[in-house]
Amino acid sequence: KGWKEGTKITFPKEGDVRPGVIPADIVFEMKLKPHAVFKRDGDNLVYSCDVSVKEALCDGVKRNIPMLSGKSLPLSMQKMPGSGKGCLKGEGLPNQKTGKMGDLIVEFKVRYPDNLTQSEKATIRDVLSAAERR
Repeated sequence: KGWKEGTKITFPKEGDVRPGVIPADIVFEMKLKPHAVFKRDGDNLVYSCDVSVKEALCDGVKRNIPMLSGKSLPLSMQKMPGSGKGCLKGEGLPNQKTGKMGDLIVEFKVRYPDNLTQSEKATIRDVLSAAERR
Protein backbone atom coordinates (compact mmCIF):
# COMPACT_ATOMS: atom_id res chain seq x y z
CA LYS A 1 0.00 0.00 0.00
CA GLY A 2 1.31 3.42 -0.95
CA TRP A 3 4.11 2.31 -3.30
CA LYS A 4 4.77 4.74 -6.12
CA GLU A 5 4.83 3.95 -9.82
CA GLY A 6 8.30 2.86 -10.91
CA THR A 7 9.18 1.23 -7.56
CA LYS A 8 11.10 -1.97 -8.23
CA ILE A 9 10.91 -5.08 -6.08
CA THR A 10 13.76 -7.55 -6.58
CA PHE A 11 13.84 -11.21 -5.61
CA PRO A 12 17.54 -12.10 -5.96
CA LYS A 13 18.41 -15.38 -7.66
CA GLU A 14 14.79 -16.55 -7.77
CA GLY A 15 14.63 -16.98 -11.56
CA ASP A 16 14.76 -20.24 -13.50
CA VAL A 17 16.99 -22.86 -11.90
CA ARG A 18 19.20 -24.92 -14.22
CA PRO A 19 22.25 -27.04 -13.44
CA GLY A 20 25.48 -25.03 -13.59
CA VAL A 21 23.70 -21.67 -14.05
CA ILE A 22 23.18 -19.06 -11.36
CA PRO A 23 19.47 -18.16 -11.29
CA ALA A 24 18.63 -14.66 -12.46
CA ASP A 25 16.93 -12.06 -10.28
CA ILE A 26 13.20 -11.54 -10.65
CA VAL A 27 12.30 -7.83 -10.76
CA PHE A 28 8.77 -6.45 -10.52
CA GLU A 29 8.10 -2.80 -11.36
CA MET A 30 5.01 -1.06 -9.96
CA LYS A 31 2.57 0.43 -12.46
CA LEU A 32 -0.34 2.60 -11.37
CA LYS A 33 -3.77 1.43 -12.33
CA PRO A 34 -6.40 4.19 -12.51
CA HIS A 35 -8.90 4.02 -9.65
CA ALA A 36 -12.63 4.48 -10.26
CA VAL A 37 -13.04 6.94 -7.35
CA PHE A 38 -9.67 8.50 -6.45
CA LYS A 39 -6.76 10.16 -8.22
CA ARG A 40 -3.31 9.96 -6.69
CA ASP A 41 -1.17 13.03 -6.04
CA GLY A 42 2.02 11.81 -4.35
CA ASP A 43 0.93 10.41 -0.98
CA ASN A 44 -2.39 12.27 -1.18
CA LEU A 45 -5.64 10.95 -2.63
CA VAL A 46 -7.97 13.32 -4.50
CA TYR A 47 -11.75 12.78 -4.48
CA SER A 48 -14.07 14.84 -6.68
CA CYS A 49 -17.40 15.78 -5.09
CA ASP A 50 -20.35 17.28 -7.00
CA VAL A 51 -22.18 20.06 -5.15
CA SER A 52 -25.33 21.95 -6.14
CA VAL A 53 -25.36 25.76 -6.29
CA LYS A 54 -27.90 25.76 -3.45
CA GLU A 55 -25.59 23.71 -1.24
CA ALA A 56 -22.59 25.87 -2.13
CA LEU A 57 -24.33 29.18 -1.42
CA CYS A 58 -27.04 28.39 1.15
CA ASP A 59 -27.22 24.99 2.82
CA GLY A 60 -23.61 23.91 3.19
CA VAL A 61 -22.29 20.52 2.16
CA LYS A 62 -22.78 17.23 3.99
CA ARG A 63 -21.29 14.14 2.38
CA ASN A 64 -19.99 10.73 3.33
CA ILE A 65 -16.58 10.58 1.68
CA PRO A 66 -15.55 7.06 0.60
CA MET A 67 -12.24 5.62 1.80
CA LEU A 68 -10.00 3.00 0.18
CA SER A 69 -10.89 0.65 3.04
CA GLY A 70 -14.54 0.64 1.93
CA LYS A 71 -15.63 2.71 4.94
CA SER A 72 -16.66 6.35 4.68
CA LEU A 73 -16.03 9.50 6.70
CA PRO A 74 -18.61 12.26 7.17
CA LEU A 75 -17.61 15.69 5.92
CA SER A 76 -19.67 18.79 6.70
CA MET A 77 -18.91 22.31 5.56
CA GLN A 78 -21.17 25.25 6.33
CA LYS A 79 -19.58 27.44 3.69
CA MET A 80 -17.74 26.41 0.57
CA PRO A 81 -14.04 27.15 0.88
CA GLY A 82 -12.72 29.77 -1.53
CA SER A 83 -10.42 27.23 -3.12
CA GLY A 84 -13.19 24.69 -3.66
CA LYS A 85 -11.22 22.08 -1.71
CA GLY A 86 -11.45 20.39 1.66
CA CYS A 87 -8.95 18.12 3.39
CA LEU A 88 -9.16 15.05 5.60
CA LYS A 89 -5.71 14.95 7.23
CA GLY A 90 -3.92 11.61 7.39
CA GLU A 91 -6.48 9.74 5.25
CA GLY A 92 -4.32 9.34 2.14
CA LEU A 93 -1.62 6.78 1.35
CA PRO A 94 1.35 5.88 3.55
CA ASN A 95 4.77 7.18 2.60
CA GLN A 96 7.04 4.12 2.36
CA LYS A 97 10.10 6.03 3.62
CA THR A 98 8.61 7.99 6.53
CA GLY A 99 5.49 5.96 7.38
CA LYS A 100 3.58 9.27 7.53
CA MET A 101 0.11 9.25 5.95
CA GLY A 102 -0.87 11.59 3.13
CA ASP A 103 -4.16 13.47 3.07
CA LEU A 104 -7.49 12.93 1.32
CA ILE A 105 -8.19 16.09 -0.68
CA VAL A 106 -11.86 16.67 -1.52
CA GLU A 107 -12.36 18.83 -4.62
CA PHE A 108 -15.81 20.39 -4.75
CA LYS A 109 -17.28 20.84 -8.20
CA VAL A 110 -20.33 23.08 -8.21
CA ARG A 111 -23.03 21.91 -10.64
CA TYR A 112 -24.57 24.93 -12.31
CA PRO A 113 -27.95 24.63 -14.03
CA ASP A 114 -27.85 24.14 -17.80
CA ASN A 115 -30.36 26.93 -18.36
CA LEU A 116 -32.47 29.45 -16.46
CA THR A 117 -35.61 31.38 -17.35
CA GLN A 118 -35.38 35.18 -17.66
CA SER A 119 -37.30 35.47 -14.39
CA GLU A 120 -34.82 33.18 -12.58
CA LYS A 121 -31.88 35.13 -14.00
CA ALA A 122 -33.41 38.42 -12.83
CA THR A 123 -33.99 37.04 -9.33
CA ILE A 124 -30.42 35.75 -9.06
CA ARG A 125 -29.05 39.04 -10.42
CA ASP A 126 -31.03 41.00 -7.82
CA VAL A 127 -29.93 38.78 -4.93
CA LEU A 128 -26.26 38.84 -5.94
CA SER A 129 -26.33 42.62 -6.49
CA ALA A 130 -27.75 43.07 -2.98
CA ALA A 131 -25.04 40.78 -1.54
CA GLU A 132 -22.29 42.77 -3.31
CA ARG A 133 -23.53 46.03 -1.76
CA ARG A 134 -23.05 44.63 1.77
